[in-house]
Amino acid sequence: MAEAKKMTVPLLDLRAQYLPLREEIRAVMDEVCDAQAFILGPKVTAFEAHVAAYCGVRETIGVSSGTDALLVALMALGIGPGDGVVTSPFSFFATAGSIVRLGAVPIFADIDPVTYNLDPEQAHRAIKAASSRFPGIKVKALMPVHLFGQAADMDALMSVAEAFGLRVIEDACQSIGAEYPGQAGVWKTGAIGDAGCYSFFPSKNLGCFGDGGMVSVQDAALGSRIRELRNHGMEPKYYHRHIGGNFRIDALQAAILDIKLRYLEDWHAGRRTNAARYDQLLAGTAVQTPAAMYRDSKAKNFHIYNQYVVRVPQRDRVRQALTAAGVGCEVYYPVPLHQQECFQDLGYKTGDFPESEKAAAEVLALPVYPELTEAMQVYVAEQLIQAVGI
Repeated sequence: MAEAKKMTVPLLDLRAQYLPLREEIRAVMDEVCDAQAFILGPKVTAFEAHVAAYCGVRETIGVSSGTDALLVALMALGIGPGDGVVTSPFSFFATAGSIVRLGAVPIFADIDPVTYNLDPEQAHRAIKAASSRFPGIKVKALMPVHLFGQAADMDALMSVAEAFGLRVIEDACQSIGAEYPGQAGVWKTGAIGDAGCYSFFPSKNLGCFGDGGMVSVQDAALGSRIRELRNHGMEPKYYHRHIGGNFRIDALQAAILDIKLRYLEDWHAGRRTNAARYDQLLAGTAVQTPAAMYRDSKAKNFHIYNQYVVRVPQRDRVRQALTAAGVGCEVYYPVPLHQQECFQDLGYKTGDFPESEKAAAEVLALPVYPELTEAMQVYVAEQLIQAVGI
């Protein structure tokens, strides 16, 4: 067989997304610049309303990043010193970092090895064991992560939260628009718990031109509190009932995101098409492709593939081979949170969360953005199969 001609396939190509939208985006940026209205205002209000309608929630509050979305949601729910929040150790740092910043304690529970999402049974065990592991800490909240664009098992997790009287903050930073087919119907992530948190980091399915985020709520009082907290706890102007922060989303970012929101469903569909092609190209090989748990349900957006994550043996060697072949790839995440140096005072040790540790040693994300061509995907799959087989 002839050797495949070398290609360059980036992990993500933001220019390919931007160029067809350039005129629309530049026009709305000019509107904001001409009005010189950069802080909150009508562009932010409009975007918030459109996302609320899209996600099926009462309201959304635009904030400065996904990290600040998590932080302000926890603040609004009164999480602070002496409190514990149960979450996953296999996630981006902000999941646990936001908890610690408020003086609370992240209480980790292991993941489901198939979905990489928080395992409800492990979460239940972690809550029961919390009083002995962390004396004096009261578990107040549960923070499931909808990792890589697929919803966690929210029916089971909400049952755990109800059993222990916990508030629920959904870390939906990688999953805006992903759907969960629950017993009560199909819900979008972020619409099920007390608050949902989204990130608009450029690499997300809905990404801005920098940092941006959003919090979704169904409760009016909670939404009002988050709105105050994102603006230094101020209501009305220069009167501060709470100590908040500067968590406002920029009007420019909101305007850009509002344009992009119109195309989000098409982008989700494109990523699913590319994921299905990878599934076919990699079938029968040593590469473990991601499971789409809700594929056969009524959920159209059963997975939005913010990342297409495979498991491979000798991952680091395979990654080096792909990089040498011009294929962009990334490890999300190489070190579970309980093994991070800054969290060593929590007392966790290697072996406490074996599924998270095993995933961290095996996972590899491949390019899956909608603008990928079939030829590019074929090349990626060929190079991956060759690298695994070496």
